[in-house]
Amino acid sequence: MTTILAPPAPPEADAGRRNMALLTQLRWLAVGGQLVTVGVVHFGLGIDLPLLQLLMSIATLAALNIASHMLIASGMHFTNGALTAALLFDVVALTVQLHLSGGITNPFAALFLLHVVLGAVLLRASSAWGIVAATLVALALLTIAPRPLALPPGMDPATLDLVGGLICFVLVAVLLVVFITRIAGNLSQRDAALAAIRQRAAEEDHIVRMGLLASGAAHELGTPLASLAVLIGDWRGDATLAKIAELQDDLADMDAAVRRCKAIVSGILMSAGEARGVAPEVTSMRAFLTDILSAWRQGGPPDALYFDDRFGDDVAIVADPALRQVIANVIDNAVEVSPEWVAVTAAREGDRLVLEIADDGPGFDPGMLDDFGRPYRSTKGRAGGGLGLFLLVNVLRKLGGTASAANRAGGGALVRIDLPLDALAWRGEAA
Repeated sequence: MTTILAPPAPPEADAGRRNMALLTQLRWLAVGGQLVTVGVVHFGLGIDLPLLQLLMSIATLAALNIASHMLIASGMHFTNGALTAALLFDVVALTVQLHLSGGITNPFAALFLLHVVLGAVLLRASSAWGIVAATLVALALLTIAPRPLALPPGMDPATLDLVGGLICFVLVAVLLVVFITRIAGNLSQRDAALAAIRQRAAEEDHIVRMGLLASGAAHELGTPLASLAVLIGDWRGDATLAKIAELQDDLADMDAAVRRCKAIVSGILMSAGEARGVAPEVTSMRAFLTDILSAWRQGGPPDALYFDDRFGDDVAIVADPALRQVIANVIDNAVEVSPEWVAVTAAREGDRLVLEIADDGPGFDPGMLDDFGRPYRSTKGRAGGGLGLFLLVNVLRKLGGTASAANRAGGGALVRIDLPLDALAWRGEAA
């Protein structure tokens, strides 16, 4: 089982584009149905129709559809106004065709109901009422000087109206069920995307508050850490204490621990944009990953970590302190549950970095996989825990990347980081 978190898709643009695509599909069905109807009525039933005018109307609909397909393919954002204009054009085209084939007496005049329902589903209330008004105007115009149909001798008009009305009802019923169902699906997807964006905004607000807290704590820790570093330096330089070898070893370990704490505090401040006077570090992807692992080995069990470098040709990047920190956090979590073996694999797939951190621990339970990347979801049972993967997901999302989690077939967990190299690429001039 794998859980992947990626940036949510833009909701309104996609919904508008999908709804316009549905309208074009409906219009193609209308074009095909109109051609068949004209052929059957004119050549099959022998009813004289103004073929040239009707074919020109159908050709106009086809041209509009071709233009709509081109705009959809270009990624255009279709607003409420664009959808309203498309439906109004269809109302006008149907009005012209009905005027040329019997006017208000044509049983297919009931097709206006299809436009009204589509308008009620797709458009804002004011625009939907505009479609209703347009259809009422169209029906009124159809009563003015309609072109009557010249029926062949012996053909019963009542029978023709009955058959035409039945066909029209079937068409309206089938098209409404098919397209309204699909439109409802589009709207549901849009609502889900909007909900995801609201959730993302709440998470980012949570990150801001966490950043303020971490930054404040880092500032507060700076002074005592500096004092400890000075004291340890004084003790190591003291002539009396220098003679005690075991104490010097302890002081060396203390000095290394304080230096690591100071580096962590500096990293927090740098990630918050508060490390004044420190320029972004230009390095390479391989050096960036090697530095992370080397720094981790200095503070953790060095023999537990294995690095498999499959990245290939190196690329110049600008080191991102936040990315460095969250990768180190994932390694910390893996070593905590699997202290004997953790494997880090770096590979390159096209223009993307793929980093996998695998361990030999108990793996993720299904609930953790379902909640992967959400704050305070942790199996450790500690208050305030479960923020490491949450920060990983959000840092990667800012850089255009994704994170996924899975359980390994042979046991243990696997966290996969997929990051576009362009997000970190160094674009400066060579010295």
